[in-house]
Amino acid sequence: MAEKVIVTREIPASGLSVLEPFDVTVLYERPPERDELLEAVHGVSGILSTATEKVDGEVMDAAGESLKVIANMAVGYDNVDVEAAAERGVVVTNTPGVLDETTADVAFMLLLAAARRLGEGERLLRAGRWEWWGPKQLLGQDVWGKRLGIVGFGRIGQSVARRARGFGMEILYHNRSRNPEAEKELDARYLDLDELLETADFVSIHTPLTDETRHLIGAPELEKMKPSAVLVNTSRGPVVDEAALADALEERRIFAAGLDVYEDEPGVHPKLLDPENAVLAPHIGSASVETRDRMAVLAAENIVAVLSGEEPKTPVNG
Repeated sequence: MAEKVIVTREIPASGLSVLEPFDVTVLYERPPERDELLEAVHGVSGILSTATEKVDGEVMDAAGESLKVIANMAVGYDNVDVEAAAERGVVVTNTPGVLDETTADVAFMLLLAAARRLGEGERLLRAGRWEWWGPKQLLGQDVWGKRLGIVGFGRIGQSVARRARGFGMEILYHNRSRNPEAEKELDARYLDLDELLETADFVSIHTPLTDETRHLIGAPELEKMKPSAVLVNTSRGPVVDEAALADALEERRIFAAGLDVYEDEPGVHPKLLDPENAVLAPHIGSASVETRDRMAVLAAENIVAVLSGEEPKTPVNG
C-alpha cells in the first residue's frame, strides 16, 4: 500500500505530479482549521505544508509514528517546530533559492511604489478626484543614487542589492555576520543596525523570524530613521512592530512604508489601513506562476527523497 502524504493547501499541479507514487490527500484552497489539520494528518508519512499552518508537536503526534517528513513550501519555517520534529526523528525541509529573485522583485516594487506615492496617486485617480496636474502634487522621494540599508543579507537581500545597483544606490547592510565576498561583489558596506537606520534613505528587511528578530524594528528603531526614509518588509510580519509603524506613518516620522507581510495574517493592524503613506500588498512576494511551480516541485521532491530513503535536497534539520 502506498504511503500517505497530505498537502495542506491546494498547490500547483507540477508539485502534485511529483507525488503521484503516494496516496495523496489535498485539503483546501483556504488554510485548514486546527481541528481539520489534526484529523487529516492521522497516519501520514509526509506533510507538505505552507507558511499558514502551524505544524507543532501536537500535529506530529496526531500523525503518529508513520510521519517521516514535513516539507514546508516556503523559505521560512518559523511555522514548523523544528525541535519537536528532531525529537521525533522527523525531517523538516524548506524551499530556499527558488523564490529569491521573485521576492526581490516585490521588495523593489514596494520600495518604488512607496517612494513615489503610487498607491496614493492611483486611489486619487480611480476615485475621480484627480482634477489637474500640479508642480507640488504627489511629490515623492527619488530612488536613484540614494542609500539602501538591507537588514538581513542572505540570498534575497543580496538580490535586492543587485537591483539597487541598477539605480546607482549605495548599499549598506546589517547581518548576523559579515559577508566579505558579497561586500566585494556588491560594493556593500557593513554597519551595525542603529547606524544603518540612521544613515539609510531606504530600509529593506530580509531576516528570518526568530526570537531575536521578533519586533526587531519597533518604536526605538523607527525613531532612528530619517523623516524622509522608506521602510520595506517582505520577510515576516512580526519582524516589525505594526502598531509602532502605524504611529510613525500617521505622525509622518518616516516618509512611507511598503509591506507584503503582517503580524497576524490575514489580519492587518487597523491603523495601517488609513495612512496614505502605507503601501500594502497581500503576501505576494513569491507569487509568480514560475516561482510557485518551483516551490511546489521542490517541496514535493523533498518528500519523495525522504520517503525513498534518500537525502532531501534542502533539509532544515538532520
